[in-house]
Amino acid sequence: MSRQPVWLFDLDNTLHDASPKIFPHINRCMTAYLQTNLGLSREDADGLRMHYWHRYGATLLGLVRHHGTNPGHFLSETHRFESLDQMVVFNNAVKAMLRRLPGRKLVFSNGPRDYAESIVRYMGIRQSFDDVFGIEDMRLQPKPRIQAYRYLLREHDLRASQCVMVEDSAENLRTAKRLGMRTVWISRSLRRLPYVDLTLGSVLELRRAVSRLRPLAEAGPHHARGAGTIG
Repeated sequence: MSRQPVWLFDLDNTLHDASPKIFPHINRCMTAYLQTNLGLSREDADGLRMHYWHRYGATLLGLVRHHGTNPGHFLSETHRFESLDQMVVFNNAVKAMLRRLPGRKLVFSNGPRDYAESIVRYMGIRQSFDDVFGIEDMRLQPKPRIQAYRYLLREHDLRASQCVMVEDSAENLRTAKRLGMRTVWISRSLRRLPYVDLTLGSVLELRRAVSRLRPLAEAGPHHARGAGTIG
């Protein structure tokens, strides 16, 4: 690339593997929270958690809208980890990859900020990032909602065309591409998606694959800071 980009890294299942232990723990905590605070059976709480997640993109949004749940209380109660060292699954080589990757870097996560900070600090990679941008910073508007991206762009005085988004969620990349970002999908899928510039099986491949991304000058329309092309 002819100029250094700004890298926007998703956290869960991008920088570390959340599926084996972290996600099951969070899901159990959310179900338990609904049981306790809404007086539901485990089965009904689990069903409502999934219903709100599918409908709103985040269980929290459904709880706030329909039950007046306090967002801070929900996030703190459902993201507690007594033994984080036994739950985070990651490759130590991520640290060296990030150090060698040219350009500014931000964590852009739908998780709460404290949770994301805890994960990257435990991994030993916090120093590689200018900021950790969590769901509170998005005003509780999670990816792939366009508001989340606009909040980040405005907060860091960025143009979308400067950014490369690295994500395991194809849907989140769709919004990024519509804004004018370049996109890297961390996936072993063989699908070819029009809004994905580069597919990698692991984030560890990113440093060697940088040259396969189009230069900034060719990255599409030059959007005004924080502007978007979809409503």
